[in-house]
Amino acid sequence: MQNKIKVMIVDDSALVRQVVTQAISKDPSIEVIGTAQDPVYALAKMQANWPDVLVLDIEMPRMDGLTFLKKIMAEHPTPVIICSSLAERGAQVTMEALAVGAVNIITKPKIDLKAFLEDSANDILSAVKAAARTNIGALRRLTSTPTPIPSRARISADAMLPSSHFGAKMYGTTDKLVAIGTSTGGTQALEAVLTRLPAVCTGIVIVQHMPEKFTAMFAARLDSLCQLEIREGKDGDRVRPGLALIAPGGRHMMIKRSGAQYYVEVKDGPLVNRHKPSVDVLFRSVAQVAGKNALGIIMTGMGDDGARGLKEMSESGATTIAEDESTCVVFGMPKEAIKLGGADKVVPLDKIPQEIITYGT
Repeated sequence: MQNKIKVMIVDDSALVRQVVTQAISKDPSIEVIGTAQDPVYALAKMQANWPDVLVLDIEMPRMDGLTFLKKIMAEHPTPVIICSSLAERGAQVTMEALAVGAVNIITKPKIDLKAFLEDSANDILSAVKAAARTNIGALRRLTSTPTPIPSRARISADAMLPSSHFGAKMYGTTDKLVAIGTSTGGTQALEAVLTRLPAVCTGIVIVQHMPEKFTAMFAARLDSLCQLEIREGKDGDRVRPGLALIAPGGRHMMIKRSGAQYYVEVKDGPLVNRHKPSVDVLFRSVAQVAGKNALGIIMTGMGDDGARGLKEMSESGATTIAEDESTCVVFGMPKEAIKLGGADKVVPLDKIPQEIITYGT
């Protein structure tokens, strides 16, 4: 019998501690080994029994969650899930937490907290299981390298756009684009890639699994670090050289073509592969609209969102890349893409920037 995933919950709200404990304790593979109302008390407990995963609030007495996270990552790197408010201030601090090593976010509203957490029980379980699979060595390399973030029926990308014979009627254009999909560990991986690209490179479209309200701040943070322009995508934005567009949380992003130019379409819809935005939705649209004029890249993340889409891109004539297991924080999405035969190349993270640069030349 496999060892259980040991979880510690640190939150100054007794209600959060209670509901999250109840939610994840229902899974026999997970054990909540303790809860604490602040990091000081938590650390005393953790010394005796160190958790595999830490669920951590940001705003707490005696020591804030961000300070505690930095201490943990420096002294005893451990997968950390941030339990954050949807408020703007909370989102800003959460972006910093992702930058220093947190692997995922659980959002919590200011009202109806108990009902929200109960409805999100399966999402919380998935986040804990993904965190437990974290390649700590890969995460530590990413965060320590100086920079120049209820069970639902499975729905496929068919819900947003039907499959077709990819590329059959596409006519020529010199415009190219790069499509990137990522999830757990992706905030750090994207930073590692995008900060190493020049100010002028092929236009980029990105799906990073992230809650609503966080993607705009994530894009703004990357924009402050990078030479190229990075922002949250808006419906009708043109995909152009020197610009990277990140799909907004809670919306799907797809590629459309007008004449010789590519644009993004941002629209609501059902969860696809339990995600919105979905990598499969973006990749399928790229396969249908851009075909051989596109480069598809799937990076670290749990599950298989994007695996089928990358294969569809490959079948349409696009160049496709999966991140190598050695650098993935969680080797889930790339693994599934490789198994399906959708990746032309398997490349470690530090080589991906040059692949993008070479593709655009």
